Amino acid sequence: MSKFLDSLKARAAADKKTIVMPEGEDARVRVAAKQVVEEGFANIVILGDPNEIKVVGCTTIDPKTSDKHEAYAQKFAELRAKKGVTIEQARKTMDDPVYFGTMMVKMGDADGMVSGATHYTADTLRPALQILKTAPGVKIVSGWMLEVVPDCVYGQDGVVLLADVGLNEYPDADKLSEIAIGSAKSWRDFMGTEPYVAMLSYSTYGSAKHERIDLVREATELVRKKAPEIKVDGEMQLDAALSDRVADQKAPGSPVGGRANVLIFPNLDAGNIGYKLIQRFGKAEAFGPLLQGLARPVNDLSRGSLVADIVGTVAVTCIQAQQIED
Repeated sequence: MSKFLDSLKARAAADKKTIVMPEGEDARVRVAAKQVVEEGFANIVILGDPNEIKVVGCTTIDPKTSDKHEAYAQKFAELRAKKGVTIEQARKTMDDPVYFGTMMVKMGDADGMVSGATHYTADTLRPALQILKTAPGVKIVSGWMLEVVPDCVYGQDGVVLLADVGLNEYPDADKLSEIAIGSAKSWRDFMGTEPYVAMLSYSTYGSAKHERIDLVREATELVRKKAPEIKVDGEMQLDAALSDRVADQKAPGSPVGGRANVLIFPNLDAGNIGYKLIQRFGKAEAFGPLLQGLARPVNDLSRGSLVADIVGTVAVTCIQAQQIED
């Protein structure tokens, strides 16, 4: 077990939260839930048939027979009334474990949810957006990841945050600036240190010309206007963002060059490829993709997740829940 994951678990245990996991039929989820409660850093609610899902230390709830089913259905119908959702439709929707789990978070019966082991991202995100919506002042939800690269001098002792790596395919300048601002907050929440945000491109300070480069440059200026306290720079190539030597040549005087710990990719193609390159070639420990910008924490697992990935995501979700101010 890594020291970094140990530190996340310790933070989670200091203010234990309740996390709902709606995919109780999956063996990986059950094993991960058992490990979490044995290590004592979260309370776990598993959704599924209690006759088939028996995990010591966890609460198991069948959404279809739960005594909260009707109350949740009534609330969901209220929330979606403008979309024409009837109470009959709401009752049927609450049979779905992911919707039921999201409603648990909405109603305060759980502090966060971890889903995605057997569901597509859209199946996790759709209920979250319909029920929880975005946090106050936040325009979009985005996907981010923490990667911990062993024996690495870049980032903060090998730790970097990358976004967007999961949701927004080709964000415009305003959305890209919002992703950067949200990522800076996520860095502060998890690392407790100053974020240095690099707005990545294949150009540094006008070394190439293209409308996509202009978009990154515009997004950088928007971050400076919206959140002047954030140290941000761009457009910037990855080597200039991470290497002092390269930054001295390509971006002299940059407040971020050579010290970036938050890397904002210009589109989802770059973000997805980038985080997997770091993970595979750098043998990085990866946490995510995670979601930022929701009013309450919900995180989406990869369907290829290992038990360790699920356990780590639960720890991160607990820490996100700790940051929520009621």
